[in-house]
Amino acid sequence: MSEPRGGSTERGTVAAVQSVDRALSVLEILAAHGEAGVTEVAAELGVHKSTAFRLVAVLESRGFVEQLADRGKYRLGFGIVRLAGAAAAQLDIAQEGRRIAEALAADLEETVNIAILDTDRAVNISQVRGPAALSTHNWVGQGTPLHATSSGKVLLAHAPEPVRKDVLSRELPRFTPGTTTDPDALQRDLDRVLEQGWGATVEEYEVGLSALAAPVRDASGDVVAALSVSGPSFRMHDEDFPRLARRVVAAAEELSRRLGFFTR
Repeated sequence: MSEPRGGSTERGTVAAVQSVDRALSVLEILAAHGEAGVTEVAAELGVHKSTAFRLVAVLESRGFVEQLADRGKYRLGFGIVRLAGAAAAQLDIAQEGRRIAEALAADLEETVNIAILDTDRAVNISQVRGPAALSTHNWVGQGTPLHATSSGKVLLAHAPEPVRKDVLSRELPRFTPGTTTDPDALQRDLDRVLEQGWGATVEEYEVGLSALAAPVRDASGDVVAALSVSGPSFRMHDEDFPRLARRVVAAAEELSRRLGFFTR
């Protein structure tokens, strides 16, 4: 009798799903027991020892489990910690960042924002106004252009290559006489952000407004947000940027540490 059309593919899909389910079960077993040997894992899964060994070996190759050399048993590896830290970072950016933003706003007496990348724009998720802030505009929840804001340039500089290429290939809208609309000039700005560790704008999105931002990293080291300070250009002068940058970068690094990122 001939093989039913699609039968082999369906069996392959079922087997793949079963393997994934078993691999996740291995992680749950190690999480529950702290450590376990292949024989114990096989018994709990109800599979042959060779099957359990293959599952553990794949997880070990990806860093999700690690072997205890002295006892031949396995435990959860740093890969799990990295994933957990990344998930926690997304949940905690606004909460952890609030306290840091409040302290920075009080220190610099200007408005502090935290923004994240949302496809092709920067979206502010938290804002604290300093005691000397003139503007009462609330940017929380609003999207701003990547090429014309300090947070946007920081996020764009660290964004995946397809995102950068997409933005640089478009016609960049002008918002003020100072907006960077030339792709080559924007690329130089992004290179400067990567080189010095922060980005700044002077009246590029709004006339009379200057801003400076630094990257915030999660537990895996990826840039997940930008911490910025903004204020009127008559108070935030170009020559003040290096001094302001030291404070903003330090605050962004503190938030990164709270999100699980540690330099090694």
